[in-house]
Amino acid sequence: MLIYELADDYLERRAEFRLAHLELVRAAHDRGELLLAGALADPYDRALLVFADQHADEARAFALADPYVTNGLVGSWAVRQWNEVLEDG
Repeated sequence: MLIYELADDYLERRAEFRLAHLELVRAAHDRGELLLAGALADPYDRALLVFADQHADEARAFALADPYVTNGLVGSWAVRQWNEVLEDG
């Protein structure tokens, strides 16, 4: 899981970088790397991106290329292992 700590002005600044961020999200999803992604609301202080098993390197590469990260909308980020207990199939 890729965990973003969002900047205080994330909501005010994200529009400028949203299309490029979503292109990156869709590309990772189309490659089968990224399963789910979204921001936590009220407050908008974190975002979670769930990558498929064995894709920690791709999660790190995603963060380094993400315009939200490179333009300061993400204050810090981390890749953590998530042990899923419910799985389809």
